[in-house]
Amino acid sequence: MGQVEATTQREIAANADDVFDALADYSGTRQKLLPEHFSEYEVREGGDGKGTLVHWKLQATSKRVRDCLLDVDEPTDGQLVEKDRNSSMVTTWTVTPAGEQRARVVVTTTWQGAGGVGGFFERTFAPKGLGRIYDALLANLAAHMEK
Repeated sequence: MGQVEATTQREIAANADDVFDALADYSGTRQKLLPEHFSEYEVREGGDGKGTLVHWKLQATSKRVRDCLLDVDEPTDGQLVEKDRNSSMVTTWTVTPAGEQRARVVVTTTWQGAGGVGGFFERTFAPKGLGRIYDALLANLAAHMEK
């Protein structure tokens, strides 16, 4: 078993605090940003950043569906961390200023991958697939913020 990591980023023409607030708004904005890979979205506690408990199913491939129950934390300014209670998956969203009225959003997901041949394929292909999913989410975020 080895750690698998997927990272993607995007610059958005909007104030960094506003972008962060949109990402942290699990009871409103976040659900609207999710691409078709996410289903059964439900806020179970909280709804705004730290202390939120949110559920969704993430369909990474046609055969691979992950049932996620995520605890949300805000360990530092501009950072959201979603820890899955059902697996080792942790997704960290970092929003920083990138110039006047611009924000850089970096999303990194890590998890403990499988061992052996299956683990090799997971480490090789899963980050690219998850990167495409989060690229779509970030494109939706940009469209929402830049309108």
